[in-house]
Amino acid sequence: MAIVGTAGHVDHGKSALVAALTGTNPDRWIEERLRGMTLDLGFAHLRLGDDLEAGIVDVPGHERFLHNMLAGATGMDVLLLVVAGDEGVMPQTLEHLEIVRYLNVRRTIVVISKIDLVPANERAAARARIVAALPGATAEAATIEVSSVTGEGLPALTAAIAQALRELPAPAAGAPVYLPIDRVFALPGRGTIVTGTLVQGTVTEGDVLGLEPAGKRARVRSIEVFGVPQRAVEAGSRVALNLAGVDRSEIQRGETAVGKEFEARRSFAVRFTPAASALPVLRRRTPVRAYLGTAEILGTLVFERPPDGVREVTGQLHLRRATAAIPGVRFVVRRPSPKTLLGGGYLESADVAGGNDVTPPAEEAVAAALRGRGLAAVELGELATAANLREEVAREALAALAARDDAVIVRRPPAFVDGAAAGELFARVLAHLERAQHDEPWAMGVTSLALARAVGVAEPLLVRLLAEFVERGRMAGRAGYYATLDHRPALTSEQEAFLRGLVPAEAGSSFVPVRFAEVAAAIRRSGPAGASKAFDTLLARNALIKVGEDLYLGSQIAAIRARVEAHFRQNETMTAAQFRDAIGTSRKYAVPLLEWLDASGLTVRDGDYRTPRRKPIAASAAGDAEGDASRVW
Repeated sequence: MAIVGTAGHVDHGKSALVAALTGTNPDRWIEERLRGMTLDLGFAHLRLGDDLEAGIVDVPGHERFLHNMLAGATGMDVLLLVVAGDEGVMPQTLEHLEIVRYLNVRRTIVVISKIDLVPANERAAARARIVAALPGATAEAATIEVSSVTGEGLPALTAAIAQALRELPAPAAGAPVYLPIDRVFALPGRGTIVTGTLVQGTVTEGDVLGLEPAGKRARVRSIEVFGVPQRAVEAGSRVALNLAGVDRSEIQRGETAVGKEFEARRSFAVRFTPAASALPVLRRRTPVRAYLGTAEILGTLVFERPPDGVREVTGQLHLRRATAAIPGVRFVVRRPSPKTLLGGGYLESADVAGGNDVTPPAEEAVAAALRGRGLAAVELGELATAANLREEVAREALAALAARDDAVIVRRPPAFVDGAAAGELFARVLAHLERAQHDEPWAMGVTSLALARAVGVAEPLLVRLLAEFVERGRMAGRAGYYATLDHRPALTSEQEAFLRGLVPAEAGSSFVPVRFAEVAAAIRRSGPAGASKAFDTLLARNALIKVGEDLYLGSQIAAIRARVEAHFRQNETMTAAQFRDAIGTSRKYAVPLLEWLDASGLTVRDGDYRTPRRKPIAASAAGDAEGDASRVW
């Protein structure tokens, strides 16, 4: 189902036309029928055959009710521009036409109404005057003369509407639900009912929708389309939803029923086209009355510089209250007072230009949203909103993009980065690593903080990306350092001799450590060039191991661990005294060593006893120490 809307000057026969086409008088209020003037939105069901139907939205023509007209214009696919044949084009005709050109109307049909009031010999001239008074593109639209009284021209109009509807693109049924609410009421025994045009998405009985900006959640108890119950409805339908869990007083026209992908916001990036008449009053910051969905909200339209012509410009729309809106949705702005038209446009959306016929639309939309954010980690929900897709569809698209490196997944929390931006960053990181390793081959690598400063990326984001690069096997990461895959730190002979003098190898048989602070002070005081980073490398590779305030050779710790494992092959538990005797040391050194063994995951303390951990957490902390030592000493 699609939506056909009316527009035109007051008393040009819009409501009568709708009644003639559908058999339904769209004027719902008694006052409207008594006065013969539409005050608010009216709705009717148009059947065009077994396989084709549409909803008609009849809007008020009087300028005092233009805000109601704008609320009903949301979702119009085909516009019937109604012009009375006996009066011709009027100011309100042109104002309505200028407004709807900013909206998403895809086809316009000019309907010359009340043709029965025009003498036959004057009809051609009346038609010519009307066409000449309309803007170029509209003047070229299909023009059909009708009479709602005699029925003249109605079959031709019905056929033109049917043809226009069949040529429309398929509605976005697979997108997140977006339903601007234009009516809210309550029925005895049923509760709260909201109606509107389902702009996109699919609503099914039992769905839970968000109500924004109220921040409420409501379950869809039942669905009707023009009084007919439905289990599910797709985009393009005029729907009535019976909502459970929300009171009539908590919702009003201008709110939206949306899928979980959306949340209300106050500010939007926009593309704006000014009305020619508005150019003299548009400023860099212009107060506006904005019409978005079915909402009318005061706000400010901000430009980098005021528009100087009738062409599209970028800007920011800041609203006084939040609203939920989909990327690409159209809006109109008027002056707060007097309420003259300023122009309109659409909310910024992912630019899919440059895509190809091979890439599925969902993948291209997500890829475009990622490209637009550059080197930033974007979570699934935000991407789905930006790409105007349901989360599950966006998730599938991201999986496909990640499989071909067009997207990079980062963790904590799970998010996604544009593949091209991540690839460019990796190239810069790799170049810096190679320079650093050439200049200081004894260093373990480069820390994330140093890398962040070198490549100009915030460290929290960089750490998440580096973790992904390491997991993919593109670079090495260990003990807080990052390096190229082929990097093997090697001390200079001067560094090696100096550090061996501070931590003599012969201490390995006695399990007697040296004081960590003394070694660090000696390095600062008299160490050769690069000694500090060489020392860090020995620590990172477990050639040297800090235990409490002491420093051991990796070979010492490996021997201690071997004796502990030998003890547990003969015994189920071990006391501190047994450990001290096993390695032949004093309590001064035994207690910190036992605590280190606990922290390393080799042993578990239970009161005065220790037992072996069945699945060691970090049993390899010193297991490769001797091998590491041989590579870096």
